Amino acid sequence: MTEKFLIGTYTKKDSQGIYELELDTENKKMQNLQLVAKAGNPTYVTLSKANRIYSVDKGADGKGGAMALENTDRPAPEINTCLNEDTNPAYITVDEGRQFVYTANYHTGEVMVYKIEDNGALTYLNKVVHEGDMGPRPEQEDGAHPHFADLTPDGRLAVVDLGQDRVYIYNIADDGSLTKQFSLKMEAGFGPRHIVFDEKRGIALVVGELSSKLAVLNYDEATGHLDVRQITSTIPSDWTSHNGAAAIRLSNDGKFVYVSNRGNNSLAVFSLNDENKLHLEQLISTEGDFPRDFNFNKDEKFVIVVNQNTDNATLYSRDAASGKLTMLQKDFTVPEGVCVAQEN
Repeated sequence: MTEKFLIGTYTKKDSQGIYELELDTENKKMQNLQLVAKAGNPTYVTLSKANRIYSVDKGADGKGGAMALENTDRPAPEINTCLNEDTNPAYITVDEGRQFVYTANYHTGEVMVYKIEDNGALTYLNKVVHEGDMGPRPEQEDGAHPHFADLTPDGRLAVVDLGQDRVYIYNIADDGSLTKQFSLKMEAGFGPRHIVFDEKRGIALVVGELSSKLAVLNYDEATGHLDVRQITSTIPSDWTSHNGAAAIRLSNDGKFVYVSNRGNNSLAVFSLNDENKLHLEQLISTEGDFPRDFNFNKDEKFVIVVNQNTDNATLYSRDAASGKLTMLQKDFTVPEGVCVAQEN
């Protein structure tokens, strides 16, 4: 069986835009990398149920925003671009129920809301701007840095702000306007980057880029409130070189949490017990430098990670019982890889 993945990239060196790779699950290998669409720093990509690609984009004039593509041919036909941000955002996602797209802009402190039109095109609707209340680390001194904006299980918008050490919960109106329901202040210098939710457990897990820590949060759907129940490290206690924790994934059964470490260049595998307590099970090399993102395949028997600085992807098999990974393939060329998204 062959599964396909979209790869978001930087375009600072050799990459030309969005790529696609195939995973041959029978032969356990990645293959057939091809260019999907030319774009400027399309660092995050996502797919809608209507089989349209929505990607971060940056224009020749430096302006950024979102791009819509039909995922029908190669190269993928462009529907439209909506480049109304001062530079390209860091995250993009689709709200299928409301037919909105959200972006989080690390550089401008803005969270943008776009409407998906009937033909798949994007139209700007609203935004919120984060200001003030910065964390103590040097990376936080220059302002708010929303790094993630995606839906909670109950249909609110969770926004993770690295600059402010905060996790925001917003209510979403029919016109796309956002109103703050709650914000959680993490420990100083935590530098939150990405978050995942487990509806059955009533928790969220947030990874801190600047602190290389992983936190378990209680999430109350009735009030939209979050509170911290556990924080643990994603790297060894004796690691003294720079590290920036990056992506986080939760297995479908809710038993295992995975985090990528840029610097330590590893994937950290945690188990999550019935009391929602984390335990580190494995640290495995990504066989490259600066692993920004990774993802499961559809049945979660495999994991693909992309290493930005060494232009390679690495494939692992995954044991569902232990959560642990075994390296199968490395040195598969992917230029400046940043994001790994499953295709439908």
